[in-house]
Amino acid sequence: MQEKTYTTELGKIVYWRSDATDPSKPWIIFLPGLTADHRLFDKQVVHFKDMANLLVWDPPSHGISRPFPLKWTMDDLAKWLHQICGYEGIDKPILVGQSMGGYAAQAYMNIFPDSVSGFVSIDSCPLKRCYFTSCELMLLKHTKLMYLSIPWKLLIAWGSTGCATSEYGQALMRKMMESYSKHEYCDLAAHGYRIVAEAVESGRDFDISCPALLLCGTKDMAGSAKNYNKRWTNAAGIPLLWIEGAGHNSNTDDPEAVNKAIENFMDALS
Repeated sequence: MQEKTYTTELGKIVYWRSDATDPSKPWIIFLPGLTADHRLFDKQVVHFKDMANLLVWDPPSHGISRPFPLKWTMDDLAKWLHQICGYEGIDKPILVGQSMGGYAAQAYMNIFPDSVSGFVSIDSCPLKRCYFTSCELMLLKHTKLMYLSIPWKLLIAWGSTGCATSEYGQALMRKMMESYSKHEYCDLAAHGYRIVAEAVESGRDFDISCPALLLCGTKDMAGSAKNYNKRWTNAAGIPLLWIEGAGHNSNTDDPEAVNKAIENFMDALS
């Protein structure tokens, strides 16, 4: 994978793309979740490197896409990703988003309709207003003091074990969390939750018009992710595949099952 940089009006975004691309192969773009970075998809990059053209980024204010001020919105993420796709000549990619990455993918599809060939949600949730209560949205906008009240070592322990069930997944999440200071991490998490609430409150339809697949760990303890996914598949008719024994970062807990699901989804599109 080739490391590249895209400069926005607020800062630089670092991303990685296939060193040699093949126009006969599809593009897969991997979008990490909140506070995670490109390493979240290491197991997917290794698996798909010979099957597809790949791109994965460190989102703004994450990983080495820092320093980057916390002034971005969900729509900014979508627009910058679209600009990167234009710069790289990427047409109709498959978007694979984990948690926050799934929200960014939904914003992308809403702003740029008919611009992707498929969408895979990994432990993410819908952005449509009808799925959320007003209380849930209020809580999403007021998380900073809660995070700050937790000792940093304990927060890292809870964050790593709360996001993953496997030894590999927990160690990786711990490593990614430790790349931040406590205040930087808390500021980023609070900002991310707030812009999710703001996107939901926009009342836009966020309908998924392309082929899509929902993946969710059976032991996902992040908020109400499992409940949202059950409601999402029932309301929208999008297939839902449970990843047995996996937590919120199911692609790190059971990469074989997740990779197989994405591979089957990709094959069905061809």
